[in-house]
Amino acid sequence: MIADVKKTAEQKMKKTLETLKGDLGKVRTGRAHAGLLDHVMVDYYGTPTPIAQVANVTLVDARTIGVSPWEKKMAPVIEKAIRDSDLGLNPATMGEMVRVPMPALTEERRKELIKVVRHESEIARVAVRNVRRDANNQLKDLLKQKKAAEDEERRAQDEIQKLTDRHIADIDKLLQQKEADLMAV
Repeated sequence: MIADVKKTAEQKMKKTLETLKGDLGKVRTGRAHAGLLDHVMVDYYGTPTPIAQVANVTLVDARTIGVSPWEKKMAPVIEKAIRDSDLGLNPATMGEMVRVPMPALTEERRKELIKVVRHESEIARVAVRNVRRDANNQLKDLLKQKKAAEDEERRAQDEIQKLTDRHIADIDKLLQQKEADLMAV
């Protein structure tokens, strides 16, 4: 019983960490990376489809993403989808390839992005703490139902607290790395 509660809590905390990594990956730094366009949807014959399913997304150089559509007529549609996205990018079609140059970030924009990143990190911290709270409540219920001894419950709460501390430290580490990436010129 107690082992199940701890295992579930750990899985949920890991999932929160993975979600944060994904969210931080979407915040763009000055460098290009292919994953930046993952959430951009293209109108493919009336169906919203991720760009990766209608084209090859590659890095042309450190500051340029290249998108090669599998169908020639998709190039203008892809260009429009990238331009209309919330990324603030200005793609250009050259022949069959859509080139997406990454504009240099201004100091003001970097500070805005850092605020966004800190907010995402705080949301992840709160989620981890909520998992801890839920796990502790489950442990107290086990104690009330006489399915666990007091010392087992106390030990399990300590272990869950250590799990929480470790995951929050990981979140802080991710935040520091992302802030360093954003401030690098």
